[in-house]
Amino acid sequence: MWSRRGFLGATAASTLLLTGCSRSENGRPRLRISITGKGEGDTRLLFKAAGIKPEGFDLQYSEFQSGHLVVEALNGGSLDYGGMSEIPPIFAAASTIQSFRQIAVSHGDVNNQVVLVPKGSKARSIADLRGKRVGYVRATTTQYFLIRMLEEAGLSWDDITPVAMGVSDGAAAFSQGALDAWAIYGFPIQRAVATEGARVLRTAYGILSGNYLVAAHVDALADPDKAKLIGDYLGLVQKAFGWAVAHQDEWAGIIAQDIGVPRAYVVDQFQRKSAAFELRPVTDAAIASQQQVADLFFKQGLLPKAVDVRPLWDTRFNSVIPKRG
Repeated sequence: MWSRRGFLGATAASTLLLTGCSRSENGRPRLRISITGKGEGDTRLLFKAAGIKPEGFDLQYSEFQSGHLVVEALNGGSLDYGGMSEIPPIFAAASTIQSFRQIAVSHGDVNNQVVLVPKGSKARSIADLRGKRVGYVRATTTQYFLIRMLEEAGLSWDDITPVAMGVSDGAAAFSQGALDAWAIYGFPIQRAVATEGARVLRTAYGILSGNYLVAAHVDALADPDKAKLIGDYLGLVQKAFGWAVAHQDEWAGIIAQDIGVPRAYVVDQFQRKSAAFELRPVTDAAIASQQQVADLFFKQGLLPKAVDVRPLWDTRFNSVIPKRG
């Protein structure tokens, strides 16, 4: 997934990037945060809607299309704090460089991770995808739940034509009819359903754990001042999640406008949620869940070696994560 040279180069640059990037131009401390996707996945949007602002420090956001790019940025030293699924860190664990630790779990919906088929598709089950071109995002939940769905249908990875694509390329290919199905997550689902007549073949409910991981760079964790900012930010995120639960109608309208779909489609997705988002502390169950995913990827030959995910986890913030309102 990443070359040894790439990881070593990223690590060599990390100290330089973290030094001198810890403060804004106004002299206030700064925390560098990842954003993956639009709509519900955009913390900037949620904070603005909820009227939440950090006190005494600034936030610098960088946008990413997928979690494995967040891991690359963390390993490269250009982020202090990032979010991703359980899967991208597994590939880092199989390498020699892991410049981050997983410090919390953002538990939430898995019904917004699906296999889509285009309008007019005759497919009625995953078994109908035999011999079909199926898009997915490499090293993400889409690859994992697609493998699991195929296994449950009595198929293997070799029984389909898997097409690894980034989110935007996958959206274009799906829209143009170049894919027979698309394993995808987040706002592209509502957009494809609303504007192209796409249909959800199956959601990832019953396969994914709902655990999305919060990670921080090891140098940020080693800096007491920066670590305090991370703890403060975790509190703000939990507060924002509480606002979203209490203001679902308002939040649905804001998301709909942000991703450019009718509000009714977001409301429908909210009604189908498996769970509302909340931050949770690191637990043995969370670690075991990620280990299960790692073991499957190794079994499938997608990892060069078996990995132990436990060293990736850090429990220091367990006591500061508040209950969701």
